Amino acid sequence: MSIPLSIGETRETRSRDSGLQFVVGQDETGHWVAVETSGRGGGIFVNRQAALNYAAFEAGQRSDAVRYSNEPLALWR
Repeated sequence: MSIPLSIGETRETRSRDSGLQFVVGQDETGHWVAVETSGRGGGIFVNRQAALNYAAFEAGQRSDAVRYSNEPLALWR
């Protein structure tokens, strides 16, 4: 899912300033997903590392912004 950017806003600026929080884990079928906690974005990934890389980038590389879930995640509710 892609969120449109406003005029003059870059993806890097939005990510760094957004305060986004992500949960990374697997869905019920075993796919790796990263889900933004307020439902603003997320995705399905080929492996755990790809999901982590996406979440870390979108969260501005903040160490407290990405956590794991042991429970199955759903990208869409």
